[in-house]
Amino acid sequence: MTTPKLTTVRLTTAQALVRWLIAQRAELLDGTKVPLFPGVFAIFGHGNVLGLGTALEERRAELPVWRGHNEQGMALAAVGYAKATHRRQVGVATSSVGPGALNMVTAAGVAHANRLPVLLLPGDTFAGRAPDPVLQQVEHFGDPTATVNDAFRAVSRYFDRITRPEQLIGTLPQVARVLTDPADCGPVTLALPQDAQAEAYDFPEALFEPTLHRVPRPRPDLRALADAAQVLRSARRPLLVLGGGVRYSGAASLALDFARRHGIPVTETTAGRTLVPHNDPLHAGPLGVTGSSSANRLAAEADVVLAVGTRLQDFTTASWTVFAPDVRLVALNAARFDAVKHGAVAVVADAAEGLRELGDALADWRAAEDWTSRAATERARWDAHIDGLRAPTDGAATYAQVVGIVNEASGPDDYVLTASGGLPGELIGGWRARGESTMDVEYGFSCMGYELAGAWGAAMARAATHPDGTVTTLLGDGSYLMLNSELFSAAFAGHGFVAVVCDNDGYAVIDRLQRNQGGAGFNNMYADCRSTHEQRPRTDFVGHAAALGCAVFAVDSPTELAEAYRRAREVARAERRPAVVVISTDPASWTEAGAWWEVGVPEVSHRAEVAQARRELDETKATQLRYLSS
Repeated sequence: MTTPKLTTVRLTTAQALVRWLIAQRAELLDGTKVPLFPGVFAIFGHGNVLGLGTALEERRAELPVWRGHNEQGMALAAVGYAKATHRRQVGVATSSVGPGALNMVTAAGVAHANRLPVLLLPGDTFAGRAPDPVLQQVEHFGDPTATVNDAFRAVSRYFDRITRPEQLIGTLPQVARVLTDPADCGPVTLALPQDAQAEAYDFPEALFEPTLHRVPRPRPDLRALADAAQVLRSARRPLLVLGGGVRYSGAASLALDFARRHGIPVTETTAGRTLVPHNDPLHAGPLGVTGSSSANRLAAEADVVLAVGTRLQDFTTASWTVFAPDVRLVALNAARFDAVKHGAVAVVADAAEGLRELGDALADWRAAEDWTSRAATERARWDAHIDGLRAPTDGAATYAQVVGIVNEASGPDDYVLTASGGLPGELIGGWRARGESTMDVEYGFSCMGYELAGAWGAAMARAATHPDGTVTTLLGDGSYLMLNSELFSAAFAGHGFVAVVCDNDGYAVIDRLQRNQGGAGFNNMYADCRSTHEQRPRTDFVGHAAALGCAVFAVDSPTELAEAYRRAREVARAERRPAVVVISTDPASWTEAGAWWEVGVPEVSHRAEVAQARRELDETKATQLRYLSS
């Protein structure tokens, strides 16, 4: 028998990697086939410009390359792109060695904490070591194999250093697996020594065959399903908590059908926000510290909680004080790591498949009608509270008023985004969903600067799927100053979105935390920061944003904001560039959900206020410990 001859093609490592990226396809939730890797964000330097840069230039018509202006920012844009496509497409970011590579570590942390896919391709020092030490190389006296890229290991789901071309043959299938696996999803880092990038090898043609990646939908174990159904059937006051896994599964409507069939009130986590139509009678509101008092009241009374697709972060659980100490927890999650937390009855499955089969196992069982109706009753009270916060007032605009104005002007095709500071609490607690999965609050890593970079990525992603929609990001002055370079990247590339910049003169939300726990105002608000100037300079956000190529609107009141935001939406779409709206906001007005959050209050302090805050912490921890020990 004649053995078929293996067909090969001679390519550099970089050429092979780029050709493989182009060959990978993905299936969106609606069945549309799209590139798995829709583009590459790049800043070239001596560690990637010749190897990977040359390979990308050769295939520039097939794989778009977008110029970034800060490595962290462009990698965060790639993360925002992945979130906007519900993890079905993956952004790629490449940098040179040294500082360029390390700038992307924060973005890897954002992706890791939020279980979002991103492919990072940092350049690396020479695998052959002949010219060592090279420019930007950090030498480790006891380990010549270590480079700065080893810093990515702590924030990568999968890490490899490609020192030989043929290593791609084994590692690339693993790259695709991690990036598309609902249980293992997260950042992948391939460190690329610059000599290895340029080295050639006879690669098998089969490596570059077009491949369609469908996100797997694991079904639950029948025994675990039976256990979960038994627990739910025993419930008198069940509560359904929907997390990001429901979004990524495309299971929002199925989850709501499940709740309606069984009469279970529904709450949402940060990553699960906008899964449920705001006015649905089963919608109790968002859960936790940045959630709503309506959902938190129900959580405190629930005897069984079905948590679907959530890792139950401390802001969701109010540091494990939002639930009753004797609550029974059922966790349906694609990741066993999350499903087994806190002694839950674990159901390891895709959210859609798990809910479908759990619903069948429950058959015609329903919760008591008086409990079911509590969702609408409690949420109506919360809505009235939010209406009061949105009402016109004298003085500077509040965050709640700003969010209300943007909310009222937004439609089902629009997308809203924020990350750090006080705005996550305002958006999570106060936003009223107009469309499904239309919010991205990066509050897993709470990364200042994600607001602008992530909006660039989201605007790119949604331009094809929601051409009539507008991406709006809300951020404070601190986040704007932290990372604003990708405003120019978006303006240059031609991607429009609206950025509403709330200037409250400092890091106001951390000042609130500091003062609320008995501390003195220190180093957060500009008034409390050291300066050698009597007349301290102020940032000209209007002039700065205009200099970066943005359209800019400055307003002084909520009334002016409504018109400016309308015009900004029009400009962002018509001129394909960011439109920035700047408004001064009240630094001390917040939306409160009435939940507790554990922070490290000192046991010893010269301030009586801190000592009192510590006593209150110790008292509340008793409630937490009752839950944890039950």
